[in-house]
Amino acid sequence: MKAAVVLFPGSNREGDVEDALELVTGRRPVTVWHRDTELPQADLIVVPGGFSYGDYLRAGAMAAHSPVMREVKAAADRGVPVLGICNGFQILTECGLLPGALLRNAHLKFICRFVHLRVENSDSVFTRGYVAGDVIHVPVAHHDGNYTADAETMARLRGEGLIAFRYCAPDGEEAVGAEAVAHNPNGSSGSIAGILNERRNVLGLMPHPENAVDPKLGHTDGRRMFEGLVAALG
Repeated sequence: MKAAVVLFPGSNREGDVEDALELVTGRRPVTVWHRDTELPQADLIVVPGGFSYGDYLRAGAMAAHSPVMREVKAAADRGVPVLGICNGFQILTECGLLPGALLRNAHLKFICRFVHLRVENSDSVFTRGYVAGDVIHVPVAHHDGNYTADAETMARLRGEGLIAFRYCAPDGEEAVGAEAVAHNPNGSSGSIAGILNERRNVLGLMPHPENAVDPKLGHTDGRRMFEGLVAALG
C-alpha cells in the first residue's frame, strides 16, 4: 500500500502517522507539501494532526485553501481513500469533503488524554479491522474537537450509517447526563468522534489512532485501522 501524508505549516503529527504506516506496511509514506499542485500516485492520502497555520481564523480554515487540497478533493472524488486525523478532520470539514464543523471544546480547554470509542460502523476501508460495537482505547489531543452539524445533517449521518466512532464509557455505553462530561471530552453532538462521507472513502476523526499502534507505547487499539487499510488496499 502506497500512502501520501500532506504536510502544512504547523502540522505536528505527520511523523507519528508516517511511523504507524511504516510499522504496518513496511514502507515509508511520501510526504507532500501543502503548496504542491500534484499528488504522487497513492492508495491512501492522510491529512495529519497539528495546528495548520497556527489555527488562525478557525482550525483548518486556511489549510483548506492550500493548493494541494484541490488535488486531495479530486482524488477523493475518484474514490481514493482520504483519512483526516484531528486537525486533518477540521481541514476536511472546512474544505467540504465532510459535513459539519469542529467548534471549541465545550469546557474551552485543550485536552490530551486517552478516551474510549465505540465503533459504530465497520463497513468502510478504515473500520473493516473492527467489528461494530467494539470499544477501543486511543488518545485525543485537541482544543477544537466539538463536532456540530445542523439537525438535517445529524439525521442523515445517523440514518445512513455515516457515524464511524462515538465517545463512550468503558463498557461501550453512550454517556449521558453528568457522565457525559467524563466520557465525551469535548461536548461533541451525539458523542461523535469520527464520521464518513457518503461514499465511505473519506474518514475524519478527532482521536489519534496512529498513537496507539506500536506495542512499545503500551497501546495498540489503533493498529487494526491501519491493518484493515492494508488488507483493503494491498
